[in-house]
This record gives sequence, C-alpha cells and structure tokens, in this order.
Amino acid sequence: MRFQFYSEALDNTPKLSVDGTVSNSIHFSHWEGNTTPAEVKADTSTEIALNLVASPNRAALTQGIELVVNNHFDTDGVLSVWSVLNGESALEFRDLLVSAAEAGDFSEHTSDDGVKVSIAIQGLNQAGSDNEDASPLASFLAGHPVDDDSQSYDLILPEVERLLSDVDAYESLWRNGWTNVATALESFARGDSRVVEHEDSRISLVTLAPGLSQWLMAVSKHARGEMFLIATPVSGGWTYRLDYPYYSWAETVVRPEIPRRDLIRVLAILNIKEGLSSGGWKIDEREMTSAAKFFNADGTLVGVSQLEPDEVLAVLSTEQVQTTTF
Repeated sequence: MRFQFYSEALDNTPKLSVDGTVSNSIHFSHWEGNTTPAEVKADTSTEIALNLVASPNRAALTQGIELVVNNHFDTDGVLSVWSVLNGESALEFRDLLVSAAEAGDFSEHTSDDGVKVSIAIQGLNQAGSDNEDASPLASFLAGHPVDDDSQSYDLILPEVERLLSDVDAYESLWRNGWTNVATALESFARGDSRVVEHEDSRISLVTLAPGLSQWLMAVSKHARGEMFLIATPVSGGWTYRLDYPYYSWAETVVRPEIPRRDLIRVLAILNIKEGLSSGGWKIDEREMTSAAKFFNADGTLVGVSQLEPDEVLAVLSTEQVQTTTF
C-alpha cells in the first residue's frame, strides 16, 4: 500500500478513497455520499479502516488496489490512512485510534489520550470550528509552521506509531489545548456549567460558565439532545448559539441521524422579542454543525441578547417541524 494526497491528476486512477470521497475510487469513509461497503461501515473513517484491515475479506474489498488517497487533512484522515497502510498491526492501537478520531471529527472526549493525540495532530480544529491552524505535529517535525495538507501527511504518517505508543513524549504539542479542554470538563463536574435536557423538544439547554475557551468536548460529553441551545452569561445579557450534535455532519451507524430543523420562523419570533431591526438571531451554517447564532448589529459575533435562556427555549420548543436530514 502507498499513500498519495489526492489531486485531479489521480481522477482516472483506481484508488482507495480513505476518509474523503473522490471519484473512481473504492470508499472507506463516513462522509456524506460515500459508497463504503456495508460490512465495514462505522461512525468514523478510522474505525472503518480498522474494520477493513481486520476483515478476512480485505483483498476482495480493496480489489487489489494499492493506492490510498485522501483529499483533506485532519486527525481522522491521518489515522484512517495510517491504519490502512499498516494493516493488522494497526489493531494493536484500535481503542486509542478510534478515541482520537472521535475527538477530532466529533469533538468527543472518550479518553484523555485520544484527545491529546488529536490535538497533537490537528490542533483544536474540531467539529463545529472554522479554525484552520497548522498541525502542531507537522510543524514540530518540520521546524516551522506547516499549513500544506499534502506535506503534513508526509511528515506525520511516519511518526504516528511513536505518537500512539508514547503520547506523553509529545506533551509540548497538546498541553495547552488539553488544559483548556480539561478546564471545561471540570466546569461541568463542579456544576459551574450545566445541561438541562428538554425531552419534548429534544433540545439540550447548555449554560456555560464565563471564560471557557475549548468547551465543545464538554458539551458533547454531557448534552444528549438533537439540538444544543448554548448560552453564556456576559455583561448586559447572554450570548447564544444553536448547534446540532457535533457528529451529525457524518454518516454514522451507531450514533443516530439528526434531522435539521426549519428555524426561520422561530428566529423571526426571537428577533421580535428582542425588539431588533438589525443583527440578532440569524441562520449560521459556516461551521459544519452550527444552526444559528446571535449576532451584533454589524453582523459580527458576539452579540448580546436581552432574553433569558428559558425565554429562548420556550420559543424554540414551539417549532417541532424537522424538514431535512444531512
């Protein structure tokens, strides 16, 4: 097996499309529109790759194709590619590999080391984020910031086994990010941040303590609804955002499919309650699982709402129509 970062020059070449989905390829991916063989499907592409290398039908599934490609860089992409390239030997690290992929793609905290591996590979560019920071590990290995996806793969793939075998040796790459994640997790453990589930509307009301920076994993760990209303108290009111669960952009097997909601009417009602002629509640789909946010009048974040969380929840709960699925 050999890896090459995808380019249009490979369009007519048979290949294994791992994580990303590209034409003229066999898919091993959880991205929308994939044609991954049913017998190896899983929630992350890394777990799909591990199912592939463990399968007694591996040769038939890959049809003798040796070229492995991906069209983007992130933790799940790197680890799924690495697993296919390394075959059965990757199974030694199965739990850690899946945990790291879940951290990177779904902002889930299923193990401390999984989160640390993901931060080392892709930084804190996780689900729900539009952050495009360079890979800490690639930049460390190169000795300078690396923001080229193909180069990042070339640098990191030979280093993956060492990272998985001794996560602590790479502490300088994950320490700051992990500290922020741990602070958010501790905030929920203390009750400074909290989640209240509203079963009828299937909305999780998440109230964050002020000052948290990396709270996505903590929210993902505690919220169980089909939509998250995330509120943070600030001077003069509240900041708000509406998110779908952070795995919901992917095609999943174990995690349930999450319908998208028609929010136009309820956001209009919220803006009437706010007494706003500009800014306020607006649809926002710039992040993969974001639904809406409260904006300043000039269209920038973060706007300050005068409505209390229970008022916002009451309006959102009146809208039960779910129109589309991802």
